[in-house]
Amino acid sequence: MSRFKRVLIVLGSVVAVAALAVGGLFTWLWTGADVSTVGKASFQNELAIPPLAESRVEKDGTRVFDLRMQAGETEFKDGRKTPTWGFNGSYLGPTLRAERDEKVRVRIRNGLGEASTVHWHGMHLPARMDGGPHQMIEPGAQWSPHWTVDQPAATLWYHPHPHGETERHVGQGLAGMFILDDERSAGLALPKRYGVDDLPVIVQDVRFDGAKFDHGRKIMQNVGFLGDRTMVNGTLNPYREVTDELIRLRLLNASTARTYAFGFPDGRAFSLIGTDGGLLERPASMERIQLSPGERAEIVVRMRPGERTMLRSFPQDNYGDAWQRRFGGGDDSFDVLELRAAERLRPSAGLPSRLGELEIPDGKDATRGRHFDLKRSGINGRPMAMNRVDETATRGTTETWTVRNSNGMPHNFHVHDVQFRVLEVNGAPPPPELRGPKDTVFLPNGATMKLALRFDGPADPDTPYMYHCHLLYHEDEGMMGQFVVVEKEQRAGPLSGSSAHGDHETGH
Repeated sequence: MSRFKRVLIVLGSVVAVAALAVGGLFTWLWTGADVSTVGKASFQNELAIPPLAESRVEKDGTRVFDLRMQAGETEFKDGRKTPTWGFNGSYLGPTLRAERDEKVRVRIRNGLGEASTVHWHGMHLPARMDGGPHQMIEPGAQWSPHWTVDQPAATLWYHPHPHGETERHVGQGLAGMFILDDERSAGLALPKRYGVDDLPVIVQDVRFDGAKFDHGRKIMQNVGFLGDRTMVNGTLNPYREVTDELIRLRLLNASTARTYAFGFPDGRAFSLIGTDGGLLERPASMERIQLSPGERAEIVVRMRPGERTMLRSFPQDNYGDAWQRRFGGGDDSFDVLELRAAERLRPSAGLPSRLGELEIPDGKDATRGRHFDLKRSGINGRPMAMNRVDETATRGTTETWTVRNSNGMPHNFHVHDVQFRVLEVNGAPPPPELRGPKDTVFLPNGATMKLALRFDGPADPDTPYMYHCHLLYHEDEGMMGQFVVVEKEQRAGPLSGSSAHGDHETGH
């Protein structure tokens, strides 16, 4: 009996030690999972402004841009060269700019050692020009998509979209902004001098291992890669000197998984004037704007002479439970960009009380509805298959899509080709930041959104567009589906997987 007691005592001690070890490990993981850079860095690096891409206009009026995907090295820190990828340079790419109704062509050369794509995120254009996973560009090859700009002024962007590799390609630095202009926006009293009072703000989170990027996902990070610091336009700890009372920030969340809640430490209100697909009907005053990967927002902030203020990302409480907030980035906070106002500021005209009419459907003439259930295992229970058409839409019709996330973790939802209207959020009217044209929306666990989309073509039964989670780790795992746009009573054609473009490819 005494031997049995000794065995029980030993077993009890082992269990107690194991429990303490597990508890210690959990405490270590929990306390080390949140990240904050607030007040920890001196912002002494002048913000880089991506140059406007050079272009030429051909005899038929087509504006032609040239982009080259290439590998290189970038010195983010003095004396430390980081292997990176970029367009027309070592990291990120130039800002493309075009007018509504203008014909554009982009000649893309792949100078990398592997195939990739260039997707025009937020652009309304033919499926064959979309740059999704079916339009791969082999190393050394060229692709020249062309289309007519047929949408309002907006802040869009471009980035790779190879199936299963998007997170890595974007994380290496392949991204750039694409700004659209039109007559209506040109006539409004808005800050519009690029790089002066109208600033591109491409936000990414990164982590370094010595001089190299560390793209590894830490334990429990099921949303994807989360970095421990941020960059803007490829600049660490950036500041920007401004000389105008009103400054327009074109915010782009180009991170692969992190969601931000942008605002200012003093709680000042700013004016939201535009979302993913263009201007709102009227400016909306707010103190925070949440952007998940792929989303954009145009905000205007008022500066006071001689002041310094910090664009900051604050902790977020809509990630689900405490576990998801802690390990999914919801508890994190970052100082992102310091704005330094001159002692004397150029006066700015007050913002217009009205910005114009929205060119997105209201859902009243919808011909059908569809439902999309978001899970890491796939959308509506099916992982992505390159040769399968998941949905078929008829050109010229409006539909309502109901998107639900009950997966226990954050997701978002991006639809190619269209700008949609958010009709409902959890059965209620959307908040002001979701009332403009959108192509990407954030859905924390438990959220349901109803969207109105119109498919204006052109029809192409053989070439699909994508819809997917834009947390790129999830997309790469298969959280993506495909839809084609067809004429009435036309059927979707067979898909052959992917097609690679060579030097002869012109986009036809």
